[in-house]
This record gives sequence, C-alpha cells and structure tokens, in this order.
Amino acid sequence: MQETNKSNAIVLELQQLKYHINEQIIGQDVLVERMLVALLADGHILVEGAPGLAKTRAISVLSKKIEASFHRIQFTPDLLPADLTGTEIYRPQQSAFEFQKGPLFHNLILADEINRAPAKVQAALLEAMAERQITVGADTYPLPPLFMVMATQNPIEQEGTYPLPEAQLDRFLLQVKIDYPEASHEKAILELARNEAKMTFKPDFKITDRLSQESIFQARSGILELYMADNLQDYLVQIILATRTPQVYGDDLALWLQYGASPRATIALDRCARAKAWLQQRDYVTPEDIQDLAFDVLRHRLILSYEAEAEGITTDDFIKTLLERIAVP
Repeated sequence: MQETNKSNAIVLELQQLKYHINEQIIGQDVLVERMLVALLADGHILVEGAPGLAKTRAISVLSKKIEASFHRIQFTPDLLPADLTGTEIYRPQQSAFEFQKGPLFHNLILADEINRAPAKVQAALLEAMAERQITVGADTYPLPPLFMVMATQNPIEQEGTYPLPEAQLDRFLLQVKIDYPEASHEKAILELARNEAKMTFKPDFKITDRLSQESIFQARSGILELYMADNLQDYLVQIILATRTPQVYGDDLALWLQYGASPRATIALDRCARAKAWLQQRDYVTPEDIQDLAFDVLRHRLILSYEAEAEGITTDDFIKTLLERIAVP
C-alpha cells in the first residue's frame, strides 16, 4: 500500500512538471510530452524544427524543475572532441596531469545544431550516449546516472553541415519534428514574453518544488512494471519486423525501403509506449500508445530507397502506410 501511494505521488509530481513546462512552452505539447517520455525511458531525443520554436527553452525549463545540472553546447565546425569530454591539464605543483571534466558530465545536455560538428566530435558524443562513459587517453570516466542528451537540427539550412551517421541516429530514442504554433498559441506566447520581461525586475523570484532524481529513477522502475498484453507485445514486435520484411505487406513498401530498424527500436518503442501510458496515469499499454510513438521511434532508423525519394515518399509516409496494413489486436 505504501509503495502504491509513493508511486501515485511520483505520478502527480510528473503531471505537475508537465503542466509547468506547458505553461512555459506554449503550443509545443508534443515536444513537452516526448521530452518527458525520453526522460522516463532513459533515452536521448533528437528534435528537428525551424529556429525560434523553443527547442532550447524547452530543455532549459525542464532542467530548472528537476534536481539536475544543465549545459548547452553550441555545435560548430571548429569544435573539438575535448570541448565536449574535457582534457588533461598539467599541474606543475603536483608534477602530474589532472583531468578537467567537460560539459558532457552534466545531467542534461543540449547539443544545439548537432549536425554542424565534424565526425570526430560526433563520435565523442556517440560514446557518451551509448556507453554512458567518456574515454580520454587510457582512462575511462563514468557519466552521471541521470544523463540525457537533447540534440537539435535545423531542417532549413543544410549548407556546411555534417549529416549524422546511422549508428549515431540509432542511439537516439526519439526523433521529434516540430512546427510553428497556431494563431491562438502565438498570442499566448506574446503575453508570456511580456510577463517574463516584467519578472526580470523582481530579484526575489526563485524556482521551487524541483523534482528529485530519486523520483525519476523510481518512475523508471515503475514504468517497466506496467501491464502489456501478450498479443500487444506481439503487435509491437510485428511492427519492427515489418520494417525488415516490408514485402509481406506490399510490393510498394518493399520498393520504398532500403534498410529497416534494429532491435534497439523494439526496446525503444516498448519503453516509450510504457512511459506514455504512465504519464497518462494508466497501468496498462494500449495499441494507440504504440502507434503514436512509432513515428518518433522509427523515422530516424529507417533508410528509404532512391525510388521512394524520387516519388517524394517520406519515412512518415512509410510508417503510416505500414501501420494501416498491420492488423491491430
């Protein structure tokens, strides 16, 4: 009983956190939910959207409401791996080298315009994301238990960028695409900006009620206990397998796809569907949870064929068609 009450309290805390972020990030409900899903599923998130859509603000607001350190890294072509991982500095007093930790040792990382950094920098980030550790020389340093990378990409300007390799894309739990807010949301953003301008003249303003890291770890454990029916689990696996054998569901799908999703996608879809159900205060997963997250879990893991690109078919088009052809339990 005590365990149930504790779980309910954590759910309430997360609901309050979601409500607070939605107050600060207006018109981006999907982004806010996906950020919390990634946090609870212990994964990283890649966000693609035009400049000015509150990508940086979103993770900054999140970091201020949980007991975690935050660091923003602006990725540029001249960035070096040591700018992320840190480097060894010689101390003459001790006649020895001392490791100076880099920004990746924070809990929440914003990798802004990640595709502007060269391959060596992306490789350094890849180890941190996949192994939760950093290797400098002969030494390996573990990262904090709570570690999440939110990377951003600008889909408009591609000149001078370095496309992320498939191995690194697969390390992202989700890829979320965001668009401009509606007119009603735009008006609310205007009002929020005015109110925040007034708040800058109040030096006593403080952020309170921060969510503890312990609560996040307990929530992650609770999510894995959510009920998923056997036929629903088979449905989830069938979706992933269908990306490897699309010809079973139509010759057109086979023509569109070059490579399907890895087993990492199966794990990601399972955890994300559970996290979404948990955020909605349910103790069971529904087919709608799986279908809703399938796009964000799969779109960066699928490689389309030249025929699909020539026809203007996107990964979202492929996933939508695939979901329509797989029988729902």
